[in-house]
Amino acid sequence: MITDNLIENKEIAKQYKELLRISYQSLSDSDKRIIRLAFDMAVEAHSDQKRKSGEAYIFHPISVAKIVAQQIGLDATSICAALLHDVVEDTKFSIEDIERHVGNDIAKIVNGLTKISNLKKDRNISLQAENFRKMLLTLNDDVRVIIIKIADRLHNMQTMDSMPEYKQVKIASETLYIYAPLAHRIGLFNVKTELEDLSLKYTEPKRYESIKQMVEETKGAQNSFIKTFSRFLNNELSKERFKFSIKGRDKSIYSIHRKMLTQNIPFEKIYDKFALRIIYKCNKNNEKFLAWKIYSIVTDHFTPNPTRLRDWISAPKSTGYEALHITVMGPSNKWVEVQIRSERMNEIAEKGYAAHYKYKQGNQKDIGIESWLNRIQEVLENNTGNAVDFVEDFKLNLYAEEIFVFTPQGDLKSLPQGSTALDFAFFIHTDIGKKTRGVRVNDSLVPLSKVLKSGDQIEVITSEKIKPSKNWLDFVVTSRARSIIKSSINDDKKIHAEEGKEILRRKLKSLKIPLNDKTIKQMLLFFKFENSQDLYYRIGIGSVDNKKLKDFAFDYNNALLNFFKRRVKKTKNNNR
Repeated sequence: MITDNLIENKEIAKQYKELLRISYQSLSDSDKRIIRLAFDMAVEAHSDQKRKSGEAYIFHPISVAKIVAQQIGLDATSICAALLHDVVEDTKFSIEDIERHVGNDIAKIVNGLTKISNLKKDRNISLQAENFRKMLLTLNDDVRVIIIKIADRLHNMQTMDSMPEYKQVKIASETLYIYAPLAHRIGLFNVKTELEDLSLKYTEPKRYESIKQMVEETKGAQNSFIKTFSRFLNNELSKERFKFSIKGRDKSIYSIHRKMLTQNIPFEKIYDKFALRIIYKCNKNNEKFLAWKIYSIVTDHFTPNPTRLRDWISAPKSTGYEALHITVMGPSNKWVEVQIRSERMNEIAEKGYAAHYKYKQGNQKDIGIESWLNRIQEVLENNTGNAVDFVEDFKLNLYAEEIFVFTPQGDLKSLPQGSTALDFAFFIHTDIGKKTRGVRVNDSLVPLSKVLKSGDQIEVITSEKIKPSKNWLDFVVTSRARSIIKSSINDDKKIHAEEGKEILRRKLKSLKIPLNDKTIKQMLLFFKFENSQDLYYRIGIGSVDNKKLKDFAFDYNNALLNFFKRRVKKTKNNNR
């Protein structure tokens, strides 16, 4: 037993040293001190705990911290929060203890993580969706809460073998439903890919193994093709004295599975199962120039497919992703995708938010992610529909391809593909969206439902007299626009309902009928309305007129008269 403890302690110490060594961000001496304090606290807190697999529990928070430090590349504060993320939920230590020990910033993130962990777990999809909405609300505190939660989920997915099958399927389904889309939107593409592959492994194990086996069987031929193609590119790029590296990238098992499903094709018919990535060294000033120069060299020797050019250097994705993607006819007449990235672009593609944090300076640091978070917050606060609709809308926008359009001043804006002229109005500003009277696209007046395309220049015409109406919901696709329109319609409905209640009170008084719960119940039955709010609203907008109210009064008085007749008859019978 003593020997086992010694081996375990030795391994814990080794893992700690590795955590510091693999950190993507440069750690100062003060960073290392605070990480040590958090590490010691985590070790003490989890000292008596074991995981389902039988190993010491402390290896889980250390592994999550390693994902945060290396794969995602966050700072010392995040590493500390990852080490302590389960402490409040599972041990004797409180948030106040963490605050005293390692400070307020770390305690705040741990508190956000604890709130997410305490959300009620249920198989019910609507409750799961509601939990997702609540979880996103924590983004308002600190985006690192969600990123560490994604890292926590990734490690849980990597170590699920010892769990019962029903739990594996439940956790994997939730991961596919919530965590993979979030990782995608934050720009954690490698993490998203691993989460999707692991989810498929547990939700559809036969399908996963079948595709995995087919990928392995074609690996030899694929590697030989990549080698030939890379060797040629190496020679051509070296002539121009580029400093670069060329890497092969396999398509993930999950994305192959999705393509087979959506396009209804067999494995053999998927032609982009791999891509080549050219990563070049440069300084910021000649970054774009060199990307296009490499593009020119590649397309001089291999015929490009003009419909498959993706220029995310001139107009980066809203996640911050930058690269040139071209598909060319390679050796043996096979199409192959070539991705061209600078080292900086590659870091942003691999690390997402963390690399932005590293490359931005001053106020610029979090501008992209902040803009996105503010929009999420607005959607959350405006959303009054049911949680499942909200999540479906939100996910649709997370995964949407982007288009790039211009304001009248020439500012470039990115929107999900399929966005309409009205979506653009709401994207610019909530008040502009609400007051949209018309839209000009490329100087021509168009319907609000006009679907935009990249390169369009859009001008929104507003009027103070305009208000959103229900049919506007047919003209928009973005969750932001939908939630604001729904919220605005509900606000309008409330105002009409309040006015309607006063009108009803006056009209019933003139008909000598009291406005009370009993009357309201009878009116709901008579008019076949679902609730009192709906009744007041219909009165407020005039769809229940005086004639209909008099019909109700007649029915009401007859019902009252019949009630008294029955009472009198019953009394007479009892007195006989």
